Amino acid sequence: MPAEILVDNICSHLVETFADESSKESILDKFKTAIRWYVNRYQVVTNSNKRRKVASPTCGTCHISLFRPFVCLHCDYAGCWTDQHIAGHLRDECHQFCADAKTGATYCSECEDFIYDPILRDVYSSTILSMEEKHTRFQVLSKRREPFQSWVPSEKDNAALEQAPPVPCQGRRGLLNLGQTCFFNVILQSFVHNPLLRNYFLGDKHNWRQCKTENCTCCEMDKLFAEIYSDDNSTPYGPHTFLATTWRASAELAGYAQQDAHEFFISALNQIHATSRGSTEVSCNCIIHSTFAGQLQSDVKCERCGNVTSTVDPMLDISLELKGIKNGSGSSTRGSPTTLGTGDNNSNNNLAACLRRFTQPEKLGPKEYSCSKCAKSSHEASKRLSIRKLPPVLSFQFKRFEHKGLDKSSSTRKIESQIRFPATLNMAPYTTLYMRKSEKENNNTNNGSFTSYPGPDSIYEYDLFAVINHEGQMNNGHYTNFARFGDEWYRFDDDKVTHTTLGACLKSAAYMCFYVKRHLDYKPHMTPSYVRAREAEAAKERELEKEKEAARIKELEDALLATV
Repeated sequence: MPAEILVDNICSHLVETFADESSKESILDKFKTAIRWYVNRYQVVTNSNKRRKVASPTCGTCHISLFRPFVCLHCDYAGCWTDQHIAGHLRDECHQFCADAKTGATYCSECEDFIYDPILRDVYSSTILSMEEKHTRFQVLSKRREPFQSWVPSEKDNAALEQAPPVPCQGRRGLLNLGQTCFFNVILQSFVHNPLLRNYFLGDKHNWRQCKTENCTCCEMDKLFAEIYSDDNSTPYGPHTFLATTWRASAELAGYAQQDAHEFFISALNQIHATSRGSTEVSCNCIIHSTFAGQLQSDVKCERCGNVTSTVDPMLDISLELKGIKNGSGSSTRGSPTTLGTGDNNSNNNLAACLRRFTQPEKLGPKEYSCSKCAKSSHEASKRLSIRKLPPVLSFQFKRFEHKGLDKSSSTRKIESQIRFPATLNMAPYTTLYMRKSEKENNNTNNGSFTSYPGPDSIYEYDLFAVINHEGQMNNGHYTNFARFGDEWYRFDDDKVTHTTLGACLKSAAYMCFYVKRHLDYKPHMTPSYVRAREAEAAKERELEKEKEAARIKELEDALLATV
């Protein structure tokens, strides 16, 4: 039963008892003791390596050993529920409350029913978590471990592995369409199959049972991952609470009208960022910025004096224009699992061409730029974008929807062109470091030769893990998506999940693509920039104080020498 319904039915007898701090402390201590006993007993029973026995309490009336005792919260009595011995004890001793050691359910003798209390619920959850952490804590074995030996499969092992059918992944669970919510489902599936988000939420970095934030999107993400990766994933899951939280947080997405998947993607990132740990206004290290955040650099060059003005802006995704691409299927070939780099073809219907257009210089109008060096408006200036910092996960959106007017209600059309995108992507040619190096080398050699990538290629390589497709027209279309788990690919159409191939994914009409960095850079905890700046200022002040003190001492010494 939801907690919101039970809040109005809190037992008045327990509230009155908790008004006395000593009585409250005594009841909570006995409640915790009962829960700890059951967790210890459960660990001993389920772990065959432990031989230590935990004594079971016996019923104070019939003296039968109890595996699931009901414990009086006023004294040391434990009794059985089946024969109502615990109820008789409460009645005879004029005690009010007892608790089930297994579930924490609390019974009130005056209400003659089980009761709900948020304090007991929180104490139960925190006690369970603390005891589980204690039992799962790593302990050094008393005997030395055997030396590691790598396993080399024999011919028989190889034959068995080749004949073994692929094991389906746990995350292949469909999502129910709650009323034109296909845009909602495809973004959630991209989150579910994002390896960084998956490791974060399945690693219990955010626990919805412990979080006290209202309308918390991180709590909904935690519930989503728990449902998708649960043992019982044979039926589709309906994320209705996630949808309600989204409506409360973003009024523009509320209702059952068809929405744009990219708009919900940006809104969801903002909501998760706002409700996650590490979210700050100065130096954010929340899960969203740790996963999607990169930096774009804009270089504006004055053609008269050569002055370059650079600005750096944060980015969470990259939107790519499809202008200039011919509509229709044409005779172009579909995508293939190759790596895009400087050696791909010059056709306009692939991801590399879109990125080249995104990073190529563009002329600015006469009133769009004023050179700080020339001190007047320049009629000749160019602007160029480049990626200064690559994020762990790259998200691309292809701008398939064009609005001829200023608002969305104006005439719109959809660009149906097939966009080829690769299974692996090299982002080096679009980085600031590579462009500067390439421009410098070309100026020195004037032959336009290929520029080697700064650093190893591995730091620029990305692998495709999810694709979102839009079928139909803008007002009556439908979203589907492909996602990868391990080496297996699946197609998600709301609640329908089918096994597919990488080739089928690469031939789809992509609206959004998601790539994850092949080699992630794990860094130790870094001090935020504002803390480093504050420490640097403090160090400068200390140096100034030392200089002043040295000058004062020298002045005193000079005065003493003058008197001598």
